[in-house]
Amino acid sequence: MNGFLLALAALLPSLGVGAIFWYVMRALVNADRTERAALARMDAQDAARAAKAKSARSESDS
Repeated sequence: MNGFLLALAALLPSLGVGAIFWYVMRALVNADRTERAALARMDAQDAARAAKAKSARSESDS
């Protein structure tokens, strides 16, 4: 039993650091995904505004 506890004590710090690393990386990936979705929405809105302005200009030119 003593050997098992020693092995567990040796592995526990690495497992803790690994868990922290996983949590931080997951947060970064989620933040990146959210930012990309927001940028895509903004690009779509800008494209829609530009198309609307272009169509309004072409109607006023006619």
